[in-house]
Amino acid sequence: MHLASLIRPASPADAAGIAHVHVESWRSTYPGMLPDRYLVGLSMAAHEKRWRGLLSGSAPPRGRRTFVAQGAGGGIIGFASCGPQRTGLPGFGGEFYALYLLDQAQGQGTGRRFLSVMAQNLLAAGTRAAMVWVLRDNPSRYFYERLGGDLLAEQPIGFAGTTLMEVAYGWTDLVPLARLAADPRVGG
Repeated sequence: MHLASLIRPASPADAAGIAHVHVESWRSTYPGMLPDRYLVGLSMAAHEKRWRGLLSGSAPPRGRRTFVAQGAGGGIIGFASCGPQRTGLPGFGGEFYALYLLDQAQGQGTGRRFLSVMAQNLLAAGTRAAMVWVLRDNPSRYFYERLGGDLLAEQPIGFAGTTLMEVAYGWTDLVPLARLAADPRVGG
């Protein structure tokens, strides 16, 4: 059964659904990578407040766009966000900030469709190249490799009282990535 029936721009009304996906996907993805006390302490209410603020401000942070995937029942099953690159890697004007799905929504092409929609959005804003940071130990990093991302860099990052390694993947031409949504045979 294909759960993702619609990917659309997020609105303030989606804050609770995004918060749910954010917390649940972190708890299912990051055990063993992030401290258990941090994962257990994640607050739906705090994340909802943060997302409501991000989505309802008079203007979202410069160039940032957030998208949601709605399942067949209308609930939010995933979210993704992108915008201008924040880390200064030369040659990549855009960045995919987040892409999270509930466990039951994975493996159905929704992640590929999210990357395609974000690439289309960045291209429409005049950005031709983008990158993403992902924890090195996160098995989902290979999703970006399957979709043509080139390994660019690796760096330590302090988070939740621990030091982790993150890697960057990049696309120097977003056009093929933008076309992925039209070709279900491509990607994962």
